[in-house]
Amino acid sequence: MTDARTQRLGVLLSGRGSNFLNIADAIAANRLTGCEIACVISNIADAPGLHAARDLGLKTEAIVSKGVPRAEHDAKMVAALHQHGVDLVILAGYMRVLSPEFIRAFPDRILNIHPSLLPSFPGLHAQQQALEYGATIAGCTVHFVDEAVDHGVIVLQRAIPVLDADTAETLAKRILAEEHIAYPEAIQRVLSGRYTVEGRRYIAR
Repeated sequence: MTDARTQRLGVLLSGRGSNFLNIADAIAANRLTGCEIACVISNIADAPGLHAARDLGLKTEAIVSKGVPRAEHDAKMVAALHQHGVDLVILAGYMRVLSPEFIRAFPDRILNIHPSLLPSFPGLHAQQQALEYGATIAGCTVHFVDEAVDHGVIVLQRAIPVLDADTAETLAKRILAEEHIAYPEAIQRVLSGRYTVEGRRYIAR
């Protein structure tokens, strides 16, 4: 997007919201500009990230997914995001696979962050996957969301070495520090509109 209007972010989370809080801090500190958090929505009613968002005075919603058919739940999520005038959807520890209908409602307008250097180690427990495989480099990836899991066009990656003494927990902690750098930067890149996508390549311009 290239207009000067403040862009509205809709944050989806299921847990404590570490990346969400980091994004909120980046906006408050003017490290991430031209945007505001329009709403924070969780599929878990008592998600700590929702409580944190309320403490910041942000608009929040809990749209519980347990026991609700996926299509019905995602339709409610899409309706809520539209109601809040969301331009860009930010997945920040949202532990559900989005339906094709959801993704088509926000084409090339959904970002996710994954704790591996995709396409390596998609899915759950990426840090453990990296250790078990014997990877010597790990990191994180911010990517557009498409209809396959952890598959969309890559916007930004940050890498760190895997240490001999690393456990899944220590590796996850060090990757999270990189996520907190990568996600605001990737959001800024997308909001700037100064890029093209050629095939699977994100190209800044």
